Amino acid sequence: MQQFTIKDVENLLGIKAHTLRIWELRYPFFAPKRKESKHRFYDNEDLKILLQVAFLYHLGWKISRIAALEPEERLAAVGAIEPNRNTYPHFVLQLVACSIDFDEGGFSEIIERLSEEIGFERTILEVCFPFLQRVGLLWVTNRIVPAQEHFSSYLIQNKIISEIEKTPLPKHPPEVLLFTPKGEFHEMPLLFLHYMLRKWGWSVLFLGKNITFDVLDSFKENKDIKYLFLHLLTNLTQLDPEVYLEQLVRHFPDKKIIASGRAIHGLQRSFVKLIRLLSDDEIRRFIESGPASAEPQ
Repeated sequence: MQQFTIKDVENLLGIKAHTLRIWELRYPFFAPKRKESKHRFYDNEDLKILLQVAFLYHLGWKISRIAALEPEERLAAVGAIEPNRNTYPHFVLQLVACSIDFDEGGFSEIIERLSEEIGFERTILEVCFPFLQRVGLLWVTNRIVPAQEHFSSYLIQNKIISEIEKTPLPKHPPEVLLFTPKGEFHEMPLLFLHYMLRKWGWSVLFLGKNITFDVLDSFKENKDIKYLFLHLLTNLTQLDPEVYLEQLVRHFPDKKIIASGRAIHGLQRSFVKLIRLLSDDEIRRFIESGPASAEPQ
């Protein structure tokens, strides 16, 4: 059984610690627990209850109305909420609750329901990626075990791979080399980019994460490969993105470099053969416009 501080819960639910303390005094959701130091802590069951309460509270339910519900009624009320732009953050909380319990059935059911009602792409962008950010926050503060993060990431990753496999394979040779540089181990965004590219008719050679320059060099003379598409988020090797991109541009003079991800936002220099995609909308517009429009900016 894990323990969460009131600050963990505040960050996760978006509800102030002061409000949580008042709720504990006024409503019998659960009995507050304390360490020997007298500091509050919450266990898995407490957190699941608060996730349900927060889901309804953020939708405008009065806390007194939520407190009057029996546990089964509260759970049914959460399940009856229809997904829309205003409720996406609350489905994130539902996924968190499932991941804490390793509830694969419940986790998959939420993703399937959202995919059917709002579409696969919106489900990934508006719910799954924000969920992974929340879980990542708990993981780095040691409030959630790595097994839970891997459990949920695996399920989302499998869903993306399943959707990739449903897209038709282009009949022409690969034109895009898709990868993350050495030291970048976040593969989930790359998989989603693979799905989007395949959906819109690009022919992709997916190399995956943590790709060294030597591996890329083996494609230098490949005339079919016209684009090197890289995604960089965390840059664990502390590689200077500008230096790395300059190396790519110089080493592959007959290919266009497409770069996305948080770590390339601060670039000061521009390169003739470089296309920077700085937001989800820019990525989507670029991919949907097709290979013919891939001209340097």
